[in-house]
Amino acid sequence: MDRRTVLRGGLVTTAGAAFALLNDGPARAAGLLRTGRPRLTHGVQSGDVTANEAVIWARSDRPARMLVEIGDRPDFRNARTLRGPVLTPDTDLTGKAFLRGLPPGRELHYRVRLDDLDRGLASEPVAGRLRTAPRARRDIRFVWSGDLAGQGWGINPDLGGYRIFKAMAAVDPDFFLCSGDLVYSDGPISETVKLPDGSTWRNLTTAEKSAVAQTLAEYRGQFRYNLEDANLRAFNAQVPMLYQWDDHETLNNWYPGEILDLPQYTEKRVDVLSARARRAAFEYTPIAVPAAKGGRIYRKISYGPLLDVFMLDMRTYKSPNDADDSPTQRDGLLGAEQTAWLKGELRRSRATWKIIANDLPIGLVVPDGTAQEAAAQGDNGAPLGREREIAGILSDIRKNHVRNTVWLTADVHYTAAHYYDPAKAAFKDFDPFWEFVSGPLNAGAFGPNKLDGTFGPVAKFVQAPPHANTSPAEGYQFFGEVDIDAHSATLTVRLRDLDGKVLHTETLNPAR
Repeated sequence: MDRRTVLRGGLVTTAGAAFALLNDGPARAAGLLRTGRPRLTHGVQSGDVTANEAVIWARSDRPARMLVEIGDRPDFRNARTLRGPVLTPDTDLTGKAFLRGLPPGRELHYRVRLDDLDRGLASEPVAGRLRTAPRARRDIRFVWSGDLAGQGWGINPDLGGYRIFKAMAAVDPDFFLCSGDLVYSDGPISETVKLPDGSTWRNLTTAEKSAVAQTLAEYRGQFRYNLEDANLRAFNAQVPMLYQWDDHETLNNWYPGEILDLPQYTEKRVDVLSARARRAAFEYTPIAVPAAKGGRIYRKISYGPLLDVFMLDMRTYKSPNDADDSPTQRDGLLGAEQTAWLKGELRRSRATWKIIANDLPIGLVVPDGTAQEAAAQGDNGAPLGREREIAGILSDIRKNHVRNTVWLTADVHYTAAHYYDPAKAAFKDFDPFWEFVSGPLNAGAFGPNKLDGTFGPVAKFVQAPPHANTSPAEGYQFFGEVDIDAHSATLTVRLRDLDGKVLHTETLNPAR
């Protein structure tokens, strides 16, 4: 690989200023021998990787300059060092480097160090790896899931912590699609939980996880808690993330404009809470933040000629939870602007497969008390309420001959494969498609939920726990794997359990 090609486009900081190349020498190495040097506190992460771009994330223990080395060798011989942003308390000492001009279809190694601003001391480096998206046809593999540290089930050292990340790393994915609920800001973690068999579940605890999050500092602490897990940090260093949020980054089943009547919250305005949660999520995940677009969460990630990934945001533009049975409602999950964006991007996509990452499922009924949280409400009839928005998208896909869409979700804390068949549906103006469900990563297991017949879903496979809120100690933690074959362009989905065992497989042939 030509080193000049690797970073031909340079890097930019979050403020958009160009990085400067540095010359490393004996003086820099000597600084590592001195005491009082800065420290990377929570590992490194990469994310939103495309053919030529990637985001690198890190956090410091003090104000410091972020330095990134990048190259094609794990020993970093001939790697380039780039000067990144200054990490300050304004972002809780987190920061992101935006790499551009990377070579497509390559495995690259990066290493992050910190420079103390006052004394010029350098930290110990922390290394990571990423694969850029190909320009030509190449085998692709990725994993997806969601829901981490929910229902009081946190990091349990007795069980090896978040060990599902070891199983996901073992399949060697190109990236991880996080389907939301990466943290449970509304879920306090206690030191012990008594299990049904009389044994005790033991959690690592922190101050921020002792109560529901309300302040910005407490929302930041939700992300720091999960990054205490060694399995997650190791996974982050090896597998780039595509991140979307759902409700628990803020609190359960929230929607814009909601006013809480929950006694544990002194701040009752959900708009205030969600703004703090959103800031913490952007600070602690390697999501690209396009300033010109206001840092919106919905976006398309192009991953070569075989794959486009459409990351939806079904929370920011959500309508209030109600009976979800309006015969005139136009939207309710995506909003008009995002819906128009999705339709347009799907029409323009030339990728063989279009993965639509929906953090709320389409055909599963997800109750919120007596109201409804997702699209379906269980009447099996013509589209009503939020279903009308989904119906419009599905009709547009059919009308414009958009082929090979697959929807991936988590949210309901079990795993399933659903085939949507217009011949069995009350609403028939769409082409057949699949939706796959997988999760949780480490949370209480539930389900299965009722399927609504409006779009004709057929459950081809379901695995759920025998009772509600089973702990991760009982298993019933799941992730999904997607493989796209470079030669045949077939897409294979495998639903896997906590230890990586394959529970169900579907192989889909592309429509030409």
